[in-house]
Amino acid sequence: MQHAERMNSFDAATLASLRAVFAGLLADDGVQAMVLTGSGRAFSAGADVGEFQKAIDAGTSVQFVLDATAQLHPLLLELHGSAKPLVAAVNGVAAGGGLGLACVADARLGSPATRFAAGYFGLGVSPDGGSTWLLPRLMGTHRTRRFLFDNEVMGAEEARRVGLLDDIVEPDDLLPRAIELAARWGAWAKHSRESTKRLLETCFETSFTAQLDLERGLIAAAAGTADFREGVMAFAQKRPARFGR
Repeated sequence: MQHAERMNSFDAATLASLRAVFAGLLADDGVQAMVLTGSGRAFSAGADVGEFQKAIDAGTSVQFVLDATAQLHPLLLELHGSAKPLVAAVNGVAAGGGLGLACVADARLGSPATRFAAGYFGLGVSPDGGSTWLLPRLMGTHRTRRFLFDNEVMGAEEARRVGLLDDIVEPDDLLPRAIELAARWGAWAKHSRESTKRLLETCFETSFTAQLDLERGLIAAAAGTADFREGVMAFAQKRPARFGR
């Protein structure tokens, strides 16, 4: 995201552009993993409050929100459902809808400058951007409630402690480390990545019996793939597997 002067805040048009970029990455078979970061001192401050004010003045604030979420929410679903791992290099503040973009990633790396904020209560609105679904899965319902109702700005160390950050690195190392992690996770077989994300999503919503049935069906489907044959052969030959080739 490259609107450093506005802390990478967005409106519907900005989100449509971001969604188009990701659509290209998701459709490209040569792309196995993705990294998202911000420019300047913010990852993303979420919706542009200045544009909010213009919309209020024009009497179009409801439509502004509907237009923005009509782009943001499908983007979050597309990223969440993709087999391609997404690593967020959270270089600064992630707030509002920007918080959702960070939390939908499969991993989040930060620096000492990283901050997480919801900010919705300060504006007199309720959360969006998937935060009420994503945050409880990362740090629990009770901690999420405190985070939202206290209108908290959470620092990097606390974020790592509660599970919002996987690691904290020095600012100059943040993007290289995120790229390294994305490359490592993206090298696994597509079925492994895609099915594991699906299984982890369903694990809190199904019975143990249903989860076992889903596991059985998915691993059986994998057993007929070229990547499975490669994995077994590589194990027997005591070498790293080369998936997707």
